[in-house]
Amino acid sequence: MLLRVRLVLPDRPGSLAQVTRVLGAAGADITQVTVLDRGAGRAVDDITIFNPAGAPRQALVKSLESVEGVTVEGVWTTREAPGTYPELEILKYITTAGDRALSTLVDSLPVLFSADWAATTTAEQQMVYASWRAPQQPPAIPADVPARPIALTLGADLHVIHAPLPPLALSLVLARSDGPSFHRIEVHRLTRILEIFLSLPATERSMVRLLHDEGPEASGRKTR
Repeated sequence: MLLRVRLVLPDRPGSLAQVTRVLGAAGADITQVTVLDRGAGRAVDDITIFNPAGAPRQALVKSLESVEGVTVEGVWTTREAPGTYPELEILKYITTAGDRALSTLVDSLPVLFSADWAATTTAEQQMVYASWRAPQQPPAIPADVPARPIALTLGADLHVIHAPLPPLALSLVLARSDGPSFHRIEVHRLTRILEIFLSLPATERSMVRLLHDEGPEASGRKTR
């Protein structure tokens, strides 16, 4: 099982080595380390691990937090293969996806961001297209959210990125409950992907299919 672990740790020599020793003792194999943030004497890292021994998540958390100064923000399942650049592959595929460009993007985002589901919604918060595992009704987004991609936590544990898509008169919602809130680096990454996507000719063709070619019912929920 591939897991992603988000840690806050002291930004000093030896801190990461202590973390890797703890993970090794638990039987976990580190496959990737991504530094999300550094400053004020601390670092925020996402560590992807292969957990062949099946060590319980709470046991991993307890072991890691035994290291002085380390806080675990979350441990959650990921399907993003370490050492790859999946967004480049997806964007390459979208350029030839024709009228399925938007649905292809929505289906791909949960994998790219180790999230649970993604969906596009109208201004009235009706689903237009949703990936597998999305709820029947989208979560209510506060009316006063800024008109830019932003990370939010809705309720107790539903973490989302809400990203308006002005050229399409839609918004995109990317969500996970199994893991920590989205980091600003993840918001920035999604923003860049959407900017490239919206510049592609295939984007316009995909909207013709969803909102026009399929008739009035296309404004309702579409899933894979």
